[in-house]
Amino acid sequence: MTDDPRNRGEPDRSRINLNEEHEVRYWTKALDATEAELRAAVEAVGPTADKVREYFQRRR
Repeated sequence: MTDDPRNRGEPDRSRINLNEEHEVRYWTKALDATEAELRAAVEAVGPTADKVREYFQRRR
């Protein structure tokens, strides 16, 4: 996703930026996770979306 939510360019869905509120909202909904769970996943495996998805698949 872009850093500017008003920018309608192609979003970067390959990385998760926890410093952007709109990205946290997007990823918590997309992954059916709480913000705390999302932050723990990113802490554990890094901000790459594929790795975070794998993390949640292993945990569920």
